[in-house]
Amino acid sequence: MGPLVVGEEVRAALGAGRAVVALESTLIAHGLPFPDNLEVGRAAEAAVRAEGAVPATVAVLDGVVTVGVDGAALERIARGGFVKAGQADLAPAVASRCNAATTVSATAFAAARAGIAVFATGGIGGVHRGEAGDVSSDLTTLAREPITVVSAGAKAILDLPRTLEMLETLGVLVLGFGTDELPAFYTRSSGLRLEHRVDDAAGAAAVIRARRALGDRGGVLVANPIPVEDALDRELVDRAIAAALDGAARAGVRGKALTPFLLAAIARETGARSLAANRALVLHDCRVAGRIAVALAAE
Repeated sequence: MGPLVVGEEVRAALGAGRAVVALESTLIAHGLPFPDNLEVGRAAEAAVRAEGAVPATVAVLDGVVTVGVDGAALERIARGGFVKAGQADLAPAVASRCNAATTVSATAFAAARAGIAVFATGGIGGVHRGEAGDVSSDLTTLAREPITVVSAGAKAILDLPRTLEMLETLGVLVLGFGTDELPAFYTRSSGLRLEHRVDDAAGAAAVIRARRALGDRGGVLVANPIPVEDALDRELVDRAIAAALDGAARAGVRGKALTPFLLAAIARETGARSLAANRALVLHDCRVAGRIAVALAAE
């Protein structure tokens, strides 16, 4: 067995030219408590299937990067003990034979190696707020890999104007899905205008095909706003983020620990309403990604 394997169902689907959607495992391992995380992981896969595509949840299992884990492995991830792995962490995880949940960058990298064209997630990483402005490897990985990522924009805890500017600098095509603005994760609007928009899966697939035909191998970000009925009040979100950032600064939290710390703090500040919104937007992204994958497979 090599360092990367593709699950049997996913391998068969790819071989038959069927639609496949990659899913990350960090949300399951680090984003929600058990058993809520397992329920969301299963619901995400079900949402992809409901649109006619095959889900491929990615994780490192005992040192093997696995694209398309089975139900038993999904529960293992949900029960804990999995470290968080970005793309750069995959080789050490393989060498040490550890268990790791994949972030956006690691999932995009592994999915592209397997030949998967579409990936659904809640929100990508980006440029963090503050003078340091740490930049997530999600952005550089997306710039390099031939994959389309469907998300509700970038996580709201980030510096969204600088994140959008970085995406443009890196040559990542950002498509608003039924919107002219970059979504702000928990809310539908950020005030940041996008240059390109599509209104359905067929339109997104047409743009992705044109990009391929031009020989552009970089990634595409489909910015898919949270459904209206699930969006949070912008003032509530802003207050929660400010309190979370203040708490992180006082606690000296940085690096990989920062995002889960902030998301947990925001959940406390919003009375868990952010968790419900997060679940809703993830499932919405899975449905849209499934439709786009099906449209691409029909070419």
